[in-house]
Amino acid sequence: MTYTPSTQHTPVPAPRGVPDRHINAVREATDVLYEVVEELDEAAVRGASLLPGWSRGHVITHLARNADALVNLLTWAKTGVEHQAYTSRADRDADIEEGARRILQVIKADLDSACLRFDAACREFPAHAWHSEVTAPKGQSIPASTVPLFRLREIWIHLIDLNAGVGFDDLPADFVDEFIDDAVEQFEGRVDPFSIEVTLPDGTQRIWTVNGPANRNSVSGSASAVLGWLTGRTDGSDLRGELPELPDWI
Repeated sequence: MTYTPSTQHTPVPAPRGVPDRHINAVREATDVLYEVVEELDEAAVRGASLLPGWSRGHVITHLARNADALVNLLTWAKTGVEHQAYTSRADRDADIEEGARRILQVIKADLDSACLRFDAACREFPAHAWHSEVTAPKGQSIPASTVPLFRLREIWIHLIDLNAGVGFDDLPADFVDEFIDDAVEQFEGRVDPFSIEVTLPDGTQRIWTVNGPANRNSVSGSASAVLGWLTGRTDGSDLRGELPELPDWI
C-alpha cells in the first residue's frame, strides 16, 4: 500500500498577530518529513536512528506524540483550562515505546493524523489567544505564539535523527538563527559561560553568549556545525576553539 498524506500543506494567509511564518514553515517541513518517511520500508523503520536506543520507528512515533502534545498546549492557551503537553514523562516514553513496535503502515498513518491535528489546531486558533501563557514540556512558561516554532525545530532536528539523508546543512536558512537561539537557552545555568561565533547560511556572522557574559572561551564555526554540537548530535570536531563539555541535551 502506498502512503499518501491526507492533504497538501499550502501556505495560507493568516490574521494579523498569528505566527503565520512559523506555521507555514511547519507545513513545509511536514511535507519533507512525509517524503522521507515514505521512502522507508519495514526493515528501515526498525533500523537504528542517530538517537541511542531508538529506532527510526521510535523517532517517527515521537514526532506524532509531540504534535499531539503541542495541540494540548494550544488547547490550554485557547480555553484557559490547563492541558499539559504530556501527562508524565513515563507515559510519554511508554507511548513512544509501544508505538514504535507497530507495523510501518500504522506508524505512518499515526504520523499523518497527528500532523493534521496540529495543523488544524493552528489554523483554527483565535488570533487573540496567541499571547496566552502555557507551560512547555521542559517547564518554562511560554506564549502560545512560540508553539509553532517549537514544532518546526522538533521536525527538523528529528529529520536528521532519522539518518535517512537529511543533515544539518539542509535546515531552512531563514530559521537557523532561531534554532541556535533555542539551543543556547538549553544551557542556561548548566555550563560555565562561553561564546560562539557563528557563520550563518547567508555568510553573515553572529555571536551568541552562553549562560552569561562572554569570556575568553570562544567557539566558532558554521551554523550547521554549531547546531550539531549544541544539540549533542556531533562531537564538535569541525569547530574551532576550546570546546567546553556540554551536559546532555534535554
